[in-house]
Amino acid sequence: MDLPKVLSRPFGSDTSPSEGAEVSAEELPKFFIDLRPRLLSLPDIRSKSSINIRYPLLPPYAFAHIYWNEEMKELIYDVEEQQLNDTEKELLKLIQLGLEEMINISFAYASKSNLLLKYLEKNVQLILLELGAKVSRKSYLNIMYYLYRDFIGLNEIEALMNDQYIEDIECNGVSSPIYVVHRKYQNMRTNVIFREPKRLVDFIEKLAQKTGRYVSFAKPLLDGTLPDGSRVNATYTSDVTTHGPTFTIRKFTKEPLTPVHLIGYGTSTAEVFAYLWLAVENKFNIMVIGETASGKTTLLNSILQFVPTEARIVSIEDTRELSLAHENWVPSVSRTGFGIPNLLGKQYGEVTLFDLLKETFRQNPDYVVVGEVRGKEAYVLFQGMASGHPSFSTFHAASVETVIRRLETPPISLPASLIDSLDVAVSIIHIKDQRRNIRRVKDMREIIEVKQELGKADTNLLFEWNPVEDEIVYHGNSYLLEEISKKTGIPLRELERELRIRSAVLNAMKERNIMNYEEVSQIVNQYYKDPASVIKLFGLAEEATLRAEDVKERLGRDAAVQSEGSTPEVAQEVSQESPVDVDKGQLPSGHEAAHSSSEVEMAEAEPVHVPVAPVLSGGGVQPGKASGKRGGKQSGVRKLKRVVKRVRS
Repeated sequence: MDLPKVLSRPFGSDTSPSEGAEVSAEELPKFFIDLRPRLLSLPDIRSKSSINIRYPLLPPYAFAHIYWNEEMKELIYDVEEQQLNDTEKELLKLIQLGLEEMINISFAYASKSNLLLKYLEKNVQLILLELGAKVSRKSYLNIMYYLYRDFIGLNEIEALMNDQYIEDIECNGVSSPIYVVHRKYQNMRTNVIFREPKRLVDFIEKLAQKTGRYVSFAKPLLDGTLPDGSRVNATYTSDVTTHGPTFTIRKFTKEPLTPVHLIGYGTSTAEVFAYLWLAVENKFNIMVIGETASGKTTLLNSILQFVPTEARIVSIEDTRELSLAHENWVPSVSRTGFGIPNLLGKQYGEVTLFDLLKETFRQNPDYVVVGEVRGKEAYVLFQGMASGHPSFSTFHAASVETVIRRLETPPISLPASLIDSLDVAVSIIHIKDQRRNIRRVKDMREIIEVKQELGKADTNLLFEWNPVEDEIVYHGNSYLLEEISKKTGIPLRELERELRIRSAVLNAMKERNIMNYEEVSQIVNQYYKDPASVIKLFGLAEEATLRAEDVKERLGRDAAVQSEGSTPEVAQEVSQESPVDVDKGQLPSGHEAAHSSSEVEMAEAEPVHVPVAPVLSGGGVQPGKASGKRGGKQSGVRKLKRVVKRVRS
């Protein structure tokens, strides 16, 4: 086998000769663990048999090694950790026994890992002093790693939890290898195995403690959220799962993915999100549907970034998954009860999604979000939709027809008149084969009318994914835009132009690599407050989104106005602004303007983009002030003439 490609220095490469010398407890080095997230650029799959790569997880103590196993004919994921010799193993056991006696209860409830580490190391050094043991610096650091892993971390899977490429960690029982779902290389067997039943049982109890949930022989099912936001589902006894206790951990990204991320990944397009942006602003009801692990919650979380900053969001979930950069947000989580269920099947102290949802509508929310609709809470959710509370949710289904059929049949059994309150259904799919591992918005449909016939509805297919070309096609003729036009009085053509403007803003953020969820939310909120400043300083003058036909039509209309005696204002040149930082109204470093030329070409069928320096909230041109040499607010006619003048020149 060829040597693996090393993405970092190998074990012990930075050790000095003095590290082998034994030192007393007072002279021991300070232990440090680097928990900063690492997202390295891994090679694409061309031939699985040629993959042989190694990258750091918790350097210099733990690394991932992914390689092709010729005997098994599959990819293997090995966790490589520093190995202890027999003497170090004996010392480790003695220290562990001492720590179990010394650690006080407050340690279990501490949340900051750096404080825990200091507390742990202090007690370890006290034990070494008590034992009178002398160890080398290298041995001490290796022992401290295993103590950190087992006391503060998640035991054998701690290294896996620090791999940003892993989506799921799956244990099928005692003496069964743990499998991981890798974002790049899909499902892989690992070398991590729980060989002792007691060790695995203790680990399930540890997961329950970290999630704040209760698990026992009487209640052997666990469903909760780890402190880092990962979702845990576990079983406690072999009565439920015959191979012994099991667990599955669904990992999420450290920072929530934004619409700009999903556009960059090809999951969706700027046009789809521009439409959803308008739907959220005008308080339509949206449901994201898809199968397991298709990315429903991630898509819903990104859609919620379009909620206006002053609006109140109340979310309800079984397990906390949503993560919003929104101050006016009340996240609610259901709670399991205890004791023997009453005649209604409810335990003492239990708080269900149904209970939370009923209380939510008394909190005067502007938007209601239910993480996932499964049972009777659907009735309250759709009653809220029908009574005017804009609501968002996810649902396990493959198509809109399946959603309607499941909602109309037991155990949910909603009448068609209530389901008719749903406005938009977004379908997302996860395609995973030997060549690719992608998620795509399959289609987006507007719900026009739900029929009385079971599972039947009139829908308008607005967007549809073409798997051959791998592109999302816009079919046009939006029913919801017509509804917005009727409700607000805004002409349909203006709404269509607004879609193009917002699409251009999202694309501009992608081109400038503005993906951080706080920055994206800041730009969206700035657009609500002052869209002209965002359009101008992003280099997207309003006319840049008009097609050539629209420009000609408006020129003719303006000429007619002038012939009646109106005098047009003089066009002003817009001064160039330098890129600046987000927090101070400026672009962050690395977000340079994508265009530098001041001249553009106009094609008959393509939008015109007028490049001006980018904008974020608070920077550049202030509302009501011109950026040219003369003061005064520029009218639409004047700006249009300036665009046409530049194009003709």
